[in-house]
Amino acid sequence: MEAAKAVPAEVAGAPFLSMASRQARAKNPAELKSIQTRLSSTAAKWGRGKPTNMKPLVCIFAHPDDEAFGPGGTIAKEARRRPVYIICATEGEAGKHKGKKTQTDLGKIRAMELQRSTKILGVKKVFSLGFKDGALSNNLYHKLATKIEKILTKIKPDTILTYEPHGISGHIDHIIIAMVSNFVFRRLPFIKTLMQYCVLDSKSRREIAKNYFIYVPPAYKKSQIDLVVNTRAVWDTKVKAMMQHQSQIHDIERILKMSAHLPKKENFLVVSR
Repeated sequence: MEAAKAVPAEVAGAPFLSMASRQARAKNPAELKSIQTRLSSTAAKWGRGKPTNMKPLVCIFAHPDDEAFGPGGTIAKEARRRPVYIICATEGEAGKHKGKKTQTDLGKIRAMELQRSTKILGVKKVFSLGFKDGALSNNLYHKLATKIEKILTKIKPDTILTYEPHGISGHIDHIIIAMVSNFVFRRLPFIKTLMQYCVLDSKSRREIAKNYFIYVPPAYKKSQIDLVVNTRAVWDTKVKAMMQHQSQIHDIERILKMSAHLPKKENFLVVSR
């Protein structure tokens, strides 16, 4: 596990800023040193915690495959040392089947693929919320938040993991989940850390974004990243989990091609209390 330059701190008036934002707002050397100390603590927590004293991690996503295509390596590593749960808002029924629109019951297919993928990653349980794929919106914001909050209150995790605020690809479902996750994080004091998965800017990502079916927001610079998780040791596990989503083989091929020459690392913004 690597700690990036940005780090956590309780900056006056801004208790829920990401680590990078907090570092930028540090007013003096003493405050900056405090921030750096807390980053070291956060990185150590994610790298060397013992299973006997680790509270659960809950990952919150919009669709089946988000867990594997995104922070699958981090999920696999965390599942080795603490209980990991996944909340999935939809069954992904509005997507394509092997690159084509189809009349098959894609939602059921993708739900089964999610179960196989999460079993490989070591996830303890998947909670499916049953919302309509592609329809997450402001009108459903509090209904979605209530369902998520109910699950979190039962599990009592100290950490939740979701997308960064732009939803990685700009998918509105992803963005809604990111916003709702931030909302429940602020409402539930037993959750101490919010991990927001993000990707670094790269030439391959920019090339893919040119022809993507929606606008893809800019990726992140290294200086904006709060925490880097080295996933080389679990890369094969991540790929095996990805391959369970055969209905999305068109995306698997694209992602593996894009990541072929990139470091086997996963990047996060971190918000902590």
